[in-house]
Amino acid sequence: MRAVFVFVLVSIFSFSVPLSANTVNNHDKNTQVSKKKAVFLAKKSTQGKTLKITEHKQFYTVRILKTDGHVVDLQINKKTGKVKKDQ
Repeated sequence: MRAVFVFVLVSIFSFSVPLSANTVNNHDKNTQVSKKKAVFLAKKSTQGKTLKITEHKQFYTVRILKTDGHVVDLQINKKTGKVKKDQ
């Protein structure tokens, strides 16, 4: 009887762990980068003062005034957070 009980408990725990791990991964895929996080990522890439942030369907455009006086537009992907210089 004990062996059956232990087997049932082990089975329950082994099946519950992968299910909860999949739930966490699905949540991460659906999570989008916020405007605040986009500005943080842009400033991490290029030092300066944030002038403007514009939201598009798949990315944010963050305009930064660099310390040398140049203005740079950076695109931050909403899903991945990848920073790319606007061309």
